[in-house]
Parts: sequence; structure tokens; C-alpha cells
Amino acid sequence: MKINNTLKKIFLEENDCFDDILGQEKVKNEIKSALLMNRHIVIYGPPGIGKTTLAKNMAKLLPDLEVNDCDFNCLPDNPICPTCIEKQNLKTITRKGADRFVRVQGSPDLSSEDLLGDIDPIKALKHGALSMLAFTPGKIFKANNGVLFFDELNRCPEKLQNALLQVLEERKATIGSYDVDIDANFLFIATMNPHDSNTEKLSDVLLDRFDVIYMDYPENHDIEARIVNSKAQSMVEIDNIHTEMIVKFVRDLRDNENLEKVPSVRATIGLFERAHANAFLKGHKSVTYDDIQDAVESVISHRIRLKPSIRYIQEPNEFIRKEFEKFADENFSDVKSNDAGGDG
Repeated sequence: MKINNTLKKIFLEENDCFDDILGQEKVKNEIKSALLMNRHIVIYGPPGIGKTTLAKNMAKLLPDLEVNDCDFNCLPDNPICPTCIEKQNLKTITRKGADRFVRVQGSPDLSSEDLLGDIDPIKALKHGALSMLAFTPGKIFKANNGVLFFDELNRCPEKLQNALLQVLEERKATIGSYDVDIDANFLFIATMNPHDSNTEKLSDVLLDRFDVIYMDYPENHDIEARIVNSKAQSMVEIDNIHTEMIVKFVRDLRDNENLEKVPSVRATIGLFERAHANAFLKGHKSVTYDDIQDAVESVISHRIRLKPSIRYIQEPNEFIRKEFEKFADENFSDVKSNDAGGDG
């Protein structure tokens, strides 16, 4: 798949082709640059910042493609799977780019068969155990002519890392049972979370096959507020000042010197939604300070990790409760007073 030929026009003519993600302009430009040269990508950053959304957005950019109706997305003039090569499947269909997005979830339980494929016992009875027609493709081949998205690459075991080496370098994989090489052309986009402790060390030889693009939390308050307003569910009215309170509190926590793990954008969205739900259940017409306060511990406490110096003297929920009260008194005391005097 000639990525530069496919995407060059889109990247040059559209100002923001990654429109599913707000902000992150530097990251978007780096992804464009890497993809134009058909480079494999690892997006490295904390959870909840849109790494998966970016990968799905990439798949949506791929043009509709006429392929054979098989598990390998074979091109009619360049079949790679045994069925199409033997002309047992000549029907063609049109598949959108988003339909050629294949996700692999990094896990210690992931096997080589999940990635490469395995022998189907039923097909083996019909065609013979050594026939390629008995082979059922794994996700690597199902992503052919599309996007293979590997979420949390550093959670897969060493054996799986080794299985990726050939396909990343040569864009083909050897099926050991048959000693046959099968082409696999795809965009490979992986993610890594630097704060996940349940991970495997990636070998230097595997990392050498990637360009790493570093992604962080939304650049500023306004962008994060826009993300919340576009992604979160609403049940009652909310004014700008209460939205600002929610967004600013979560963003301030990311700079808190007592935290070694900080809340993601999902926390901002969660606090926004739970404040709406609380207001609705209380019969409020719009979100008040109390509606936000009542949701803070439930939404935020488990999404942070206190530094050891604080961890042994205070529980996370107590820490969050006190931090929010202090934050509101210092930044939104007039909102507290006005909400206390009204009926919501």
C-alpha cells in the first residue's frame, strides 16, 4: 500500500484532516510526516488523551477500496490468500477505510495465533491439515490494505514482540506450519502508556522499527473545555463558569506536586457528566457547585496516585475532597456563595 500516494493529496489540501481530535497540532503534523514515508508509529502518552481516536481517524482517511470478499482484503489484481489465489473467491466488494481498521489489545494472554492465525480444524478435515486452505488468518492479515492498531504495545509478552519483527520489517509474515510467506501491507499504529506498571520491556530491535510520537494532555483550558462540551452527555443546563470550574480543577490536579499519577481527560468528562446527573436527580434546572462537589470523590479519587509522602497519611478520596474545597475557595468563592443562595 503506497501510503504517500494515497494520503499526499489529503494532507496537502485539508487543514485539519484529523478532525476527530481537538488541538494536538504538533502530534498531527508528526503523524502526517511519518505516514507519508510509510513509517510505523508508536503514539506514546498517558491514558485518555485520544491516542485510539487518532488511529481510528487515520483509518477513516483511507479511500474506499475494491477488494475480494475474503478475510485478507485481497486486491483483485494482487491476491495473497490461498482462496483468492486458487480463484475460489472472485466476488469483489467495496470496503471503507474505517472497515479496514483492526484493533489488537495488548495483553499477556495474547498469542502468536491471535496475530498470525492458525489451522481451522473444520477446514483441515475438508482440505487436509497441510493445505493452506485450512489456515484461518489472524489480525495481521485481516488488517491487510488497512490499519493495524496495537493498543498498549508494551503489555504484550516477548514472544509476541518477536512475532512482529518480520512483518514490520518486510511487510510479510512466515506461516511456520506451511513454511510460506504471505504479504501483509498495512499502516501499523501502536500506543504505549508510560504510567502503566504492568508492562513488558520492549526490545531495542523492536523499538528500532518505529517512530515514536509523544502526545500529552490537551494544550490549554479552552481546548479541553471544547472536548468536554463535544464528547460529554448533558441532562440539564450548565453555564460557562461551572464548566470552567470542572476543567480547571482537573487541569490543576495535573500540576499538583503531591500526585505521581494524575487524572486524564476522561476524568474531566466524567466529572462533567456526573455533575449533570446529580443536578437532574435533585431537580435542579442547571448544574450547581454542590452537584460538582458531590461527584468529585467518586470520579477522581481512583484516577490519581498519591506520592508516598502523602499516601501514608491520607486516603485519595479525602485528599481529593480537601483539594476541591480549597480550590473552590481560592478560585470560585463567589460561585459557591451564589449557588448556596439559589435553588439551582
